[in-house]
Amino acid sequence: MSGESLLVILIVGAIAGWLAGLIVRGYGFGLIPDICIGIIGALIGSWLLPQLGIHLGVGIVSQIVAATIGAIVLLLILGLFNRRRGWR
Repeated sequence: MSGESLLVILIVGAIAGWLAGLIVRGYGFGLIPDICIGIIGALIGSWLLPQLGIHLGVGIVSQIVAATIGAIVLLLILGLFNRRRGWR
């Protein structure tokens, strides 16, 4: 993996994590965790969307959209676990 690829992954992850934190209010964790959530969300989105028959195309914008969708799914799942733990 080249340095440019790593930089693109970090930028897409940062944007996706930030957008997901804005969309799913109350679940933002800060800059570094949001980047990690965005990167994990990119993995989830790149797996989940084709499974559902959704193809966004190519390019950085489609990568950001897919990563944001995956990050939102991840944040919602994390929110469910945090709520369960809070009720005990």
